[in-house]
Amino acid sequence: MHETAAPALAAPAVPTANHSRAFYPPLEPYESGLLEVGDGQRIYWEACGNPDGIPAVFVHGGPGGGCSPEHRRCFDPARYRIILFDQRGCGRSLPHAWEPDADLTTNTTWHLVADMERLREHLGVEAWLVFGGSWGSTLALAYAEQHPRRVSALVLRGIFTLRKRELDWFYEGAGADMIWPDEWERYVAGAGDGVGPGGFIGRYHELLSNPDPAVHGPAARAWTTWEAATSTLLRDQAYIDEVQDPAFAISFARIENHFFRHRGWMDDGQLITDARVLAEHDIPGVIVQGRYDVVCPMGTAWALHRAWPQAQLHISAAAGHSFAEPETLSALITATDRFAAELSPTGAAGRYHRD
Repeated sequence: MHETAAPALAAPAVPTANHSRAFYPPLEPYESGLLEVGDGQRIYWEACGNPDGIPAVFVHGGPGGGCSPEHRRCFDPARYRIILFDQRGCGRSLPHAWEPDADLTTNTTWHLVADMERLREHLGVEAWLVFGGSWGSTLALAYAEQHPRRVSALVLRGIFTLRKRELDWFYEGAGADMIWPDEWERYVAGAGDGVGPGGFIGRYHELLSNPDPAVHGPAARAWTTWEAATSTLLRDQAYIDEVQDPAFAISFARIENHFFRHRGWMDDGQLITDARVLAEHDIPGVIVQGRYDVVCPMGTAWALHRAWPQAQLHISAAAGHSFAEPETLSALITATDRFAAELSPTGAAGRYHRD
């Protein structure tokens, strides 16, 4: 385990004249480590901010995206104990999915839910705010629906629930290809000849499973670039360039494709149906959704909101999928600030320790 001294707590972000919010200042972990979770897997975790603050866990996207320093900055470090972790096979967790002999058979939604519970217990957390976007919203929902008494609140963005309709829309030529035909052409070319709508996830599995770097490398970059290029309302070339890193692209593409081939090991629509658990336990939440999110279209966020009416729905009118687009980021930080007040022991909601 690597530990550093607790950093000085940063000042809160200051809203601009139009009340938009920006990231809190950069900060470093005060402790971190690798947690043994079984199956030969060790997941990296870190804690930042106030060791005595309200526990909050950031659930990254992908699956396979890993955490970044910016993720720490979505929370007021004076009021939150900010916990981040890299899911199996990615980021700083070991073993890594980019390795040629990587075995993904024990990397499933339900293994990751169990990993979150092990991490919560390891850190002595009674209940935590769970923050997740894109695939992170999927895993956050799966966790909360399995362990509702361990969730004080949910902040979710770019809702994705692994329904067949959602996967077909973005990966199989059933909708997103009509909005980004130029990028879709590159994704199709990466799959090679003899494959059409409905067959791309399967073909990419074949390519990504090939041990030859000359085969799986270009396939990984094509898969990862398709998502990166379409994730923002306005093209972000710097982000597209960033995801070309071979180790990142290979692990990201392999893990995503593995999860999508198996539909998350869930029944179709399961997370929306089981959102009644969130309602029954009166779990508060905020859903932030880009109106022009092509990766995870708004219809899924709408369905979740209908199934879980306690959640506030914020629609970012001029945003795509990325959490860093200005209106979406502002809404997310506004949400964590709201819960910092409501979940404090003296807050109006008094929900810091759940029954």
